Amino acid sequence: MDTVLQNLGSIPCPHGDRCTESNCLFQHSWNKKPAVPASAKHDGLIEDDNPRKRRKLSSEPTQSTVSTTAESSKPNLEPVTAKKPVSPPPLGRKPTVLSVQSAPLAAPATPASKPAATSSQTILKSEKSSEKMVPIRRVQVSRKIETLNPRMLKGVAPATFEFRFRALTMLHEQLARLNKDMEKAAGKDEESKKLVLTPQELIWLSLDLEEKIAMDKPAIYNNVIKNRITGYKKMTPKQWKEERLAEIKEEQRKAAATQAGSKKQALLGPPKVIKTGLTPQEEIAFLPHLLTSITELAQHGYVPKPPSEEEVKKAREGIEAAMGWEVCDRCTKRFQVFPGRREEDGALTTGGPCTYHWGRLLYPERNPTSTAQQEMTYKCCKQLAGDSTGCTSCSTHVFTIKSPARLATIVPFMETPENPSVPKDRAVCFDCEMCYTVNGLELVRLTAVNWPDGKELLDILVRPMGEILDLNSRFSGVWPEDLINAEPWKPVAPLDPAVDPVTDNGPTTKSPQSNQGRKKMQRVDSLSVARDLLFSLISPTTPLIGHGLENDLNAMRICHPTLIDTVLLFPHKKLLPYRYGLKVLMEWKLNKAIQVEPDADAAADGKLLGHDSAEDARAAGELVRYMIQEKWADMKRKGWTLKEGGFVPPKDKKEIRGEKWKKWTVEGIEGSAAAGSTGAMLAEVKRRTRDGTEDGEVVEV
Repeated sequence: MDTVLQNLGSIPCPHGDRCTESNCLFQHSWNKKPAVPASAKHDGLIEDDNPRKRRKLSSEPTQSTVSTTAESSKPNLEPVTAKKPVSPPPLGRKPTVLSVQSAPLAAPATPASKPAATSSQTILKSEKSSEKMVPIRRVQVSRKIETLNPRMLKGVAPATFEFRFRALTMLHEQLARLNKDMEKAAGKDEESKKLVLTPQELIWLSLDLEEKIAMDKPAIYNNVIKNRITGYKKMTPKQWKEERLAEIKEEQRKAAATQAGSKKQALLGPPKVIKTGLTPQEEIAFLPHLLTSITELAQHGYVPKPPSEEEVKKAREGIEAAMGWEVCDRCTKRFQVFPGRREEDGALTTGGPCTYHWGRLLYPERNPTSTAQQEMTYKCCKQLAGDSTGCTSCSTHVFTIKSPARLATIVPFMETPENPSVPKDRAVCFDCEMCYTVNGLELVRLTAVNWPDGKELLDILVRPMGEILDLNSRFSGVWPEDLINAEPWKPVAPLDPAVDPVTDNGPTTKSPQSNQGRKKMQRVDSLSVARDLLFSLISPTTPLIGHGLENDLNAMRICHPTLIDTVLLFPHKKLLPYRYGLKVLMEWKLNKAIQVEPDADAAADGKLLGHDSAEDARAAGELVRYMIQEKWADMKRKGWTLKEGGFVPPKDKKEIRGEKWKKWTVEGIEGSAAAGSTGAMLAEVKRRTRDGTEDGEVVEV
């Protein structure tokens, strides 16, 4: 439309110069444009109001180019500026500077000008392609230049300054040796050269490692730092290169997960800050008000007491009669299991591969304006229910055992034994990860953290008793390389429940065989050992905090009387067996995103991270603190007080009313004879009673 209106300006006005319209669109003598030479117009020296087409580049010189060159060489030529305002470049983008060079115009155009344009296009393509490339080494953020001097720590240092300085110097010497040897072995290999650290980066790495050990393991700092230095002394340049590559991959994976988590956090808003108004000791003293009883929840999977010998005997008879036939926990097909492998071909199961949906069915959001019936979809692939048999495939079928008596046939249940060495003011959050074996779901990872500070107490891998069918890494977060590279659990110091029992026997950075850069884990060889380690941290009166504790306790074969289950603290509106997931509760109550997986494109090698049992254990602890905040605020409104670290309830209202009634009434109460035929007890009130009667009236008691 604007172009059409502009064209009217070249048509003479019908009224000529007698036109009286102030905004006339036609041409008049006073607004007629001067004639412009064709050469100047084609050369683009003068802007035109009408839209112009892009001039085609040609390798042959034209007459207009030669004439323009001749005119541009004149010294009296005045520079011509653009008439239209130039808009500024958009924010966040570098402005593109366009300049007209007079040098190429001084001579006729040659065929060499065409490759120049191609080269500019090639540069643009290379810039676009470089954006998709993942750097093999992360770019160091600008940091403060530091010297080889131990950093100052918050609180008491784990060792003297002389010992820390000597250990830091020895650690730096080993890192510098490995870095120098790798640089020599790199030769002309560009990828290996990118892994070589600068002197300042070596100092930063040494300081970071020493500070992490001092902060995480202060009680056993001397042993851990010695083992770390010894581990680097035995390391070869090839192993150091593999360790550096593993670190870079882990950083890329964490960055992708952090980016995905930040997107989710942006949708949730800022996290809620928990302010209970109590000290950590007072919060622990408040926990008896949140204990959840499981004596009447046996039908929902909780085991309040170990099964009897008769129940276990019947379960064994049922296993023998079943002859290994089970129902798949994923696709509900029947298949047969062979513990110890079948003699004919060494197979563990029958039925071939299992195709299933790993996500549950989701109900669509209700549309009040639509009467059409909406179908459910799977969370994993968004397919409608019944459209396909599954979106994921596994080599074998798997199953789950839910009967406590049958679980006791594999490993018997045990009640938490007495442990006088455990502090009375301790509470433990714990979480377990399970994998599928020929014995059903078995424990594969155990994590316990202190509450409410979240300090790690125990984090170990457990070797399953039966042959592994599926590690269930999507949810357990345990991958085959974790079990392969895990070191046997060997305590450096005597196991003391009051001190962090987790030890470190060597570099916690990734081992040479670890190709994914994951956390270095320790391993125990049986469920009984893992259970004994947990028993060393708790007693029957120690509150155990978790989410869905019936699954974790059954996997551990433990009967514990003091439990705080967030499933029962935040019950579903339909009650059990319906329940809210831990991820949903964290988003709903605290605006925090957990169990966030990176995008498939952003994740390193497209691999998932899986759940982290330490993250889940701490999340359950935060939900308990949130419940303390809400319940303590409600109790204070009802008259509860805090005195000398104890919670004092208000006096009973009935007792208070009874005392007031005795004060309000007269000491002598006449009997039924004085009341006449009514037979009711009467009393004369001295002042206003609770029923609102006036002084001196007679009321029924």
